[in-house]
Amino acid sequence: MRAAVLVGPNRLEMQDVPTPTAGPGELVLRVGANTVCGTDGRILRGEKTAGVRQGVIMGHEFSGYVHEIGEGVEGYSEGDLVGVMPTVPCLRCHYCLNHLEHMCINAKLFGYWIDGGLAEYVLVSAEAIERGAIVVADPGADPAEIALAEPLGCVLNGVDNYGIDIGDTVLIIGAGPIGLLHTMVAKQRGASQIIVVNRSPGRLEVAKEVGATHTVLTGDVDVPEYVKDLTGGLGANVAVQCIGALDLFQTALQSARNGGRVNAFAGFPKGQMASIDPNLIHYNELTVTGGSNMGRNNYRRAVQLIGDGSINVGALLTEPFALEDAGAAIEHVSAGRGIKTAVIPG
Repeated sequence: MRAAVLVGPNRLEMQDVPTPTAGPGELVLRVGANTVCGTDGRILRGEKTAGVRQGVIMGHEFSGYVHEIGEGVEGYSEGDLVGVMPTVPCLRCHYCLNHLEHMCINAKLFGYWIDGGLAEYVLVSAEAIERGAIVVADPGADPAEIALAEPLGCVLNGVDNYGIDIGDTVLIIGAGPIGLLHTMVAKQRGASQIIVVNRSPGRLEVAKEVGATHTVLTGDVDVPEYVKDLTGGLGANVAVQCIGALDLFQTALQSARNGGRVNAFAGFPKGQMASIDPNLIHYNELTVTGGSNMGRNNYRRAVQLIGDGSINVGALLTEPFALEDAGAAIEHVSAGRGIKTAVIPG
């Protein structure tokens, strides 16, 4: 089969590799779609190395169809469309045993250590199946949309951390794919005002289409003042930073009302520090949280929300790429083009 293999930094090769076969307890999936995210670019450039194996087949956001069922595997039928949660937790470490399996210190990930979805077929180990990595999706769903259960599941984890109540005003800083998913979930959770801020105008139109009630270019207004004007001087109930710009974390803190919630969802440049006024947290009694990865429950919820149409992730899909052009797809995303790009084998 054909596969996109990470040979080394900035070296992704399309190779002919053996097509996997299912042993006892295993599944082989025919890949339906693999969506690309910024992390793929960081892995390819050698900027992200933790848990990454040289020679791995890349791709961690993917779905597939059950192609071969190994002896002893139950609950799946040939042809089932399934989503694959990329993180395989150990279920034994301190974090796994304390309801934080998404922070597992022994986790292995598809597309990092385990061969991933930028291939025609994927082998799913007995270990991954037993630990809940495979979730059957609605049979009529688009496989590229089911692939987006990975980023949606991560967003659901973040929302669990910061919380959205019906009628809340939610500020979302950054209109990339993650910011747009937070926008969709905020709408689905009943937020009354959803303000999306971005440094370029193109994606703000998409933000309006998926649920934003107000969109703002950062250079056009003072964002905290704008938010306060919309809320009778109070500020946002929730401010979520979805872009790793250090200066905008202070903006998030300034935009939240007293007793509000601020979430640092974006990954920030490693080793760099943000300059903030901690008194905003102290005197305004802000709750500050983060958000990283997801557990099995949020992945299952994401597959369900996509399958039943509650979250229209299809609105984020732009230009598809063929498997042979997987490297070009990663470059496309790294350059900030499109929104969510899917690589479709076959």
